Amino acid sequence: MQGKGLIKLFLVLLIIVTAVQFLYMVPTNRVEANARDHAEAISAGFDGDEKAFRFKEAQTAYLDSISDEKVFSIPLIQDYTYEELKRNQIALGLDLKGGMSAVLQVKVKKLLYALSGENKDESFNLALDNAVLAQQNSQSDFVALFFQEFAKLNSGKKLSKIFLKNPSLRDEINIETTDGEVIRLLRSKVDETVQNTFERLKKRIDKVGVVQPNVTLDPSRDLILVELPGMDNFKRAEKFLKASAKLEFWDAYEISDQGIAASFLEAERRLKAESGQEETTQTVMDTVYVPVFDSITGDLIDSTMEIQEIQDFQANLGPLFSKFTLNPGNLWRPVMGIANEEDKEAVMNMLNEPNIKALFPSNSKFLWGAKESEDPETKEGLGTYELYMVKTLPGTRSAPIEGDVIKEASQGPDPTTGEIQVTLLMKPDGARKWAEMTTRASNQGNRIVAIALDDEVVSAPRVQNPITGGNTAISGDFTTREAMDLAQILEVGKLPAELKIIQSNTVGPSLGQKNINSSMWSMLVGFGLVLLFMIFYYGGSGIVSIIALFANMLFIFGALASFGTVLTLPGFAGIILTIGMAVDANVIIYERVREELRAGKSNLAAISDGFKNSYSAIIDANVTTLLVAGILAYYGLGPIKGFAVVLIIGVVSSLFTAVLLTRLIMEWWTGKGRELTFWTGMSKNSFANLNIDWLGKRKIAYVISGLIIVAGLASMFTRGFDLGVDFKGGYSYTVELDKDIDADELRTGLTEYLETSPVVKAVNTTNTYQIVTDYLIDSADDEASEKVISQLHKGITALTGSSISLEKFRSPETTSGVHVVSSSKVGPTIADDIKTSSYWAGGLALILIFLYIFLRFNKWQYSLGAVAALLHDSLIVLSIFSLLWGIVPWTMEIDQPFIAAILTVIGYSINDTVVVFDRIREDLGIYTNKSKDEVINGAVNSTFSRTIITSFTTLLMVAILFVFGGTSIKGFAFALLIGILVGTYSSIFVATPIVRDLTDDLKGRAKSKASDKKTFTRAKSNA
Repeated sequence: MQGKGLIKLFLVLLIIVTAVQFLYMVPTNRVEANARDHAEAISAGFDGDEKAFRFKEAQTAYLDSISDEKVFSIPLIQDYTYEELKRNQIALGLDLKGGMSAVLQVKVKKLLYALSGENKDESFNLALDNAVLAQQNSQSDFVALFFQEFAKLNSGKKLSKIFLKNPSLRDEINIETTDGEVIRLLRSKVDETVQNTFERLKKRIDKVGVVQPNVTLDPSRDLILVELPGMDNFKRAEKFLKASAKLEFWDAYEISDQGIAASFLEAERRLKAESGQEETTQTVMDTVYVPVFDSITGDLIDSTMEIQEIQDFQANLGPLFSKFTLNPGNLWRPVMGIANEEDKEAVMNMLNEPNIKALFPSNSKFLWGAKESEDPETKEGLGTYELYMVKTLPGTRSAPIEGDVIKEASQGPDPTTGEIQVTLLMKPDGARKWAEMTTRASNQGNRIVAIALDDEVVSAPRVQNPITGGNTAISGDFTTREAMDLAQILEVGKLPAELKIIQSNTVGPSLGQKNINSSMWSMLVGFGLVLLFMIFYYGGSGIVSIIALFANMLFIFGALASFGTVLTLPGFAGIILTIGMAVDANVIIYERVREELRAGKSNLAAISDGFKNSYSAIIDANVTTLLVAGILAYYGLGPIKGFAVVLIIGVVSSLFTAVLLTRLIMEWWTGKGRELTFWTGMSKNSFANLNIDWLGKRKIAYVISGLIIVAGLASMFTRGFDLGVDFKGGYSYTVELDKDIDADELRTGLTEYLETSPVVKAVNTTNTYQIVTDYLIDSADDEASEKVISQLHKGITALTGSSISLEKFRSPETTSGVHVVSSSKVGPTIADDIKTSSYWAGGLALILIFLYIFLRFNKWQYSLGAVAALLHDSLIVLSIFSLLWGIVPWTMEIDQPFIAAILTVIGYSINDTVVVFDRIREDLGIYTNKSKDEVINGAVNSTFSRTIITSFTTLLMVAILFVFGGTSIKGFAFALLIGILVGTYSSIFVATPIVRDLTDDLKGRAKSKASDKKTFTRAKSNA
C-alpha cells in the first residue's frame, strides 16, 4: 500500500482533532451544570409556570454573565471562554432542542421608496406594487423585478428623474444617467443596506440570551435565516427579529390645543357627507370650520369656528366615530382618542385621506400607542389603543431627535416609584438637542413629549423641568424582560431596513427531547444490527468493518463540531443513512476479495487485488452521491441544508475509514502471518456461482414498472399530492387536545374561525392533530400571525370547552391540556422559492450525473440508462406517495424533507447502477469471445451479492428510523425505504437493460499485458 506513512500521519492528526473536539465538552458541561444549580437556587421559592420562567431566566443570565470568562486552557496554546467553546461544539437544531427559526425578507420596496425621497410618481409606485406581486412567483431579486415592471409600464420617464429627488444620490446620478446605471446603483445600495441589516441583526441576536444561535444571509434573495434553539418565548423572539428599533423623540399635541378637537369633529362631518350619511347630531357651530396654520412651523394658530356646545354628538355615529372615540377630556392630555385594535388601520386610513389630513396641522403626524389601554385600578387590558398626534420638523416628516443619538441603554427600577424603566445615555449632540426640546416643553406649561419606537408611542411624559446631561428614561409599564429587551435593542441601534417574517417554525422543548430520544434509539439499534450482520456474514473482516464504523462515527461528529454544524432531525437521519452507506465500500471490497479467494488466490493476494479492483466502483459511487449532496446543500434551506452537509461529511469520512483505515488494519493483521476470514460457514457460498438470465426478464420488468408509473400518473392527475405547507404556503400547527374529538368535527368547527376549511390530519399520538390553514397568509399585516393563532385559539377552546388562555395555549412550556406543540409559517414567496429550488435541484442532479457517467464510460448509452433508471425511481416514489396518501396512517406530505429523500434516492440508486456498469465495462475487456448478453448477465450476477447486501444494510438502518423515528421523520424515512428498494430493482432491471437495448458495439477497456493473469483467474472463478 503506497503512502502508508502519510495515511498514518493523517489518521493520527484526525484522531487528535476529534479528541480535542470532544474534550471541549468537559468544561462546557461543568459550566452548564453550575448554571443549572444556580437556577435551581434562584427558582426554589416559586411554583409551576413561574418556577419554570425563573429557572430559565436565571440559567440564561448565568451563562450570559460567564460567556466571556476563561473556563478552559490548553497550556502554551490558547485560552477559551465559554462562548468560544460552545462555538466549537455541535449545536442542536430546533427539532432536537426546541426553539424558533425564521426566514426574514428585507423590505426592499420600502428601501427603494426611501431612496427615491418618497417620490409620489404614479408609475414608480405602481411598479413597486407590481414587483411585490411578481416576487411571490419568482426567484429574481426585488430590484430586478422592479426594473422589469417599470419597463412594462412604458411611461417614458427615466429612473434618474425619479431618484434625483433624493439629495444624497445627486452626486452619483444626474438627468443623463441611464436606467441601467441607476439600477446598478440601486442594487449596490440595497446590497450594502441588506449586509448592514444582517450585521446589526446578528449583534442584536447575540443579546437575546440564546446559546449557539445561527444567523446566515442569502444575499442573492435578500433573505436572512435565523435559528434560535432553546428560545421558549416566540412572541418575544418575533419582536426581537422584526423590530427595526427606530427610536424617535417628538413634541406632542394635546387634545386641548386650539382647534384640535374641532378638527376631528369636522373630519367626522366630512366623512359622513362623503358616505352619504345624514347629519343628525346636535352639534351647534358658529360657522363653517376653516383652519389657519402658521406658514413656517405648520402649527394651528386660529380658526373661524369654535365649538359652543356638543349635545348628543354620538346619537348617529359616522365612519370615523363609529370606530374611534374622541378624548372627552378625561384621558391623558396628549391622547386624541382611542380605538379597538381591529379598527386601528381603518381609523388611520381615514385620517390620512387628503381632504381630512388638510384639517390638521401640516407638521402633524398620527401615531398609535404601543400597548393597549389599561384600567387604572385593576391594570387589566381594555382592548383599546390610544392615538397620539406629534409635531414633525418643518418641511419634513422627521422627528427632532432620533435613536442614533443613543450611546448606552440599560434597564432598572425608577428610584422613586420602583417602576421598571429603560435608562438612556445620549451622545453630546443628542444631549444638547434633548435639553433644548425639554426646556421648550417645560417653559410652555409643562407640555408633553412623546417617545416612539417603530412608529408606536411607548412613553408620553409631561416635562416638569429641563433635562440636561443627556440622561433620560423611558417608562411604559414594562416587565423586567421587556425593559431588558428594549434596552438591548436600542443599544445595538436601528436596523437599516425593515424585515418581514416570510417563513417561521417553532418547536416546543418537550417535542425536541422526544426527537432526540427517538433519533438516538434509531441510531443505536440500527448500528447494532448492522454490526451483528457484518460479523455473521464476513467473520473476521466484519470485525474490521466494525472498527472502521466506530472510527467513522467519531470522525463525523468531530468534523461536525469543528465546522460548527447545527445538527437537526434530518441531520440525524443523514448520520443514520451514512452508517448504512458506509458499509457499501466495505461490501464492494469484501465481495471482490471473496471472488479472488474463490479463484484460488492466497489471503494476501486476494486482499490486495480486492482493494485494487474495487477503487473504480467505490470512487464512482461516492462521487455521484457527493454531486447530489452538493446540489442539496446549495438549494436546501435550514434543516435540509444541514442534512446535506452531514451527508457530505459522512461520505468523505466513510471513504477514508472504509478504504484506507480498513486497509491499514488488514495489512497490520496479515503482516504478522495471520489469516483474515471474509466469510463464515453459513455465508461462504452465498450468492456464489449465480447464473440468472436477467436480460431475458427485462420485458416483464418494463411492463411492471410501466403499470406502476401509469397508475401513479393517473393518481397524480386525479388525486394529486398531499402538499405540505412548504409547497403551498400557509400556517401549520400541531395541536395536542385534552379530549377525544373527530378530525372532521375539528375541521368543520374551525372553518367558522379561519374563514376557509383547514386541513386537519391526525398525528400518530393520542388526541394530536396537524392543522394547516391559508387564512391571512397573503396579508401584508405584520400582525397577521397573531390574528391567526388568536382565531385558532378561539376555535379550539370553543370546540373543546377549554378555558386555557391564549398565552398558555401557544407557550412551548405548556405540556398538558390544550396547547400548541409546534408551528410553522411559510409565506407565498418562500413557498414558490422552495418549489422552484426543488425543480432545479432535481433537474441539475440528473444532468450532472448524466455528464459524469458519460465522462467515466465514454458512451451516452450508459448515461441515458443511468438517468432513465433515476427518473424511474423518482416516478415510482412519487406514484406511491400519490396513491397512498390519506390511506396509510403516517404523513405522506410532499415537503422539503421529501425532496431531500428523492435526491438521496437518486444519489444512492446511482451507486448500484455504477457498480454494475463498472463490472460490465471490465468484463467486456476480459471476455472478448462472449456475447453481449452473456457478459452483461455475468456482470450482474457477479455484483448481485454486493447489490443485495448494501441495500439490506441501508434498508435496515432506514427501517429502524421509520419505526423509531417519530412522526415528523416517518414520511422522509418511508420515501427512502421505497427509493432504496426501487433503486436496487432499477439498477438490474432498468438501467442495465436500457444500455443493452441501445448499444450494438459495447466494448470494454483495452487490456494491458499485466491483465493476463487477472483474466485467467476471473475466468477460472466463473467457470
